[in-house]
Formats: sequence, C-alpha cells, structure tokens
Amino acid sequence: MQYWLMKSEPDDYSIDDLKKDKTTLWTGVRNYQARNFMREMEVGDKVLFYHSNAGTETGVVGEMEVSKTVVPDPLQFRKGSNYFDEKATPDNPRWECVEVSFSSKNSNVVTLNKIKTRKQFSDMKIVEKGNRLSITPVKKAHYQKIVELGT
Repeated sequence: MQYWLMKSEPDDYSIDDLKKDKTTLWTGVRNYQARNFMREMEVGDKVLFYHSNAGTETGVVGEMEVSKTVVPDPLQFRKGSNYFDEKATPDNPRWECVEVSFSSKNSNVVTLNKIKTRKQFSDMKIVEKGNRLSITPVKKAHYQKIVELGT
C-alpha cells in the first residue's frame, strides 16, 4: 500500500463534494510528474485530501482512497473545457486520472502552517519551497500522524 497527498481548490472540488458524490475521477491534472504519480497508484492506496488556496483553511481536510487505477482523463477530449488538449486523441491520450472514494472528513484542518512548523514533517514534499505539485507521495508515518492531528 502506498500513501499520497492530492490537492484541490475547494471552490473547484471540496471534501464535502466528495462526501456527497462518494467517488470521483481526479481529473484536470496537467503536470507530467503528478500524472506519473497517478500511474503508480493502486486500488486501496490511501490519500490525504488537501484544500489548496483556501486561506486560513489551507491544509489536509480528510482522507480518500484510490478506487480505480488510471483511465484517460475525459476532460482532455472536451472542447471548451479548461483541460482540453488538442494533441490528445482517444487512441493516444496524454492525460490520465484515477478514481478516488471518500473515506472521512477531518474534525480539524491540519493546516499547512501546522505541517511546516513540526520538525517530523520537514522532509515532506509539501513543505519544500517552490513545490507546487498537486499530487505527491507521502510516507506512512507522516500519513498516520496527519490523520491523528485531524481527529
């Protein structure tokens, strides 16, 4: 089993949206490294749901789980979509996504500031200066501690 952190702006898609929907395709990723991380994901992998650009509430807001491995991101084929890619075709897609399912919503947001100020998280990708990846791997110990802080 692997552990991940996936970011979404709450105005685009929030933990409450996932709770209501139960599952969703994690579409719209347009960074090759983040896409490649999704290619490594397996059903059952655990994921921290992170609200980005959420002001004082920026941070981990819950948990989800990978429920389907990579499939072509349907938004790359939709003209008019912000994620349309004119070079992508159904026979040769460029972008992929995984399906995730809701696991839980935190009682407390584990803010980015809280993560940054704890020495035990100093080697997490999310605290690296200039890191803007929307998907990053997470060590099991980090995952467990963040889940604990969120309860």
